[in-house]
Amino acid sequence: MSILTVSRQFGAGGRTLGKLVARRMEYTLVDEDIVGMIAERARVSDNWVRSIEKEAGGSLLRFMNYIVSPRYINRILVDTRGYIDEEVYVNTLYEVINEIARENNSVIVGRGGQYVLRDHPDAFHVLLIANLNDRIRFMINNYQLKEEQATTVIRVREKRRVNLYRKFGKENYNQPELYNMVLNMSRLSMDKAVDIVCTMLRSVER
Repeated sequence: MSILTVSRQFGAGGRTLGKLVARRMEYTLVDEDIVGMIAERARVSDNWVRSIEKEAGGSLLRFMNYIVSPRYINRILVDTRGYIDEEVYVNTLYEVINEIARENNSVIVGRGGQYVLRDHPDAFHVLLIANLNDRIRFMINNYQLKEEQATTVIRVREKRRVNLYRKFGKENYNQPELYNMVLNMSRLSMDKAVDIVCTMLRSVER
C-alpha cells in the first residue's frame, strides 16, 4: 500500500497532478473530501470548516506541533458537541489523514499531508514548484481567470500558506528535504510529471 501527498506552490498544478496520478494508478483521490470528513466528525457544517481553513492563518499552526498529543485526540473523541476551532480542526485533520493512510492506496492533495505523514513508512511526498509567470498562466488556462485575478489569487494564497507553515519554526513547506521528489513545473509538462510520479509509485509496489 502506498500513499502520495502532493504539496505545491499555488498555481503549480498540484491538484491537477493529484487527479491524474490517482486516475492512472487507480488510487483514491483525497482533496476537498477532507472538508466533509472533518465536518462530519466535528458535527459542524462544511462551510464552518472552510472558514477555519481560510481564516486560521495566524494560530492554526501553533497546534501542529502537538497534533500527536493523546490529550488533544482524546478531547475530540469524547466531545460530542458541534464545535470546531483551530485546535479541533488540526487534530481532526491528523486523525482523518492517518485513517485514510491506513485504508487505501491514496493521493492526498495539500492540507499538510507531508507533515502529518512525515514518518509513515509507505508515504511518498511530492512538491510542485514553478515560476510565478508560469503559475499565473496555469491559473488563466485552467480556471478561466483573467491575469490580474490569477495574480491576486496566487499572492493571497501563497501569503496565507507561508504564514501557516512559518509556525513550524525552522521548517517551511518549500524545504526539499521534506519530500521524496521536487518537480519544477516550469521545466516539465504535466504529462511528464505524472509519468515520473507514477514510475516512482510503481517501483515501490513491486
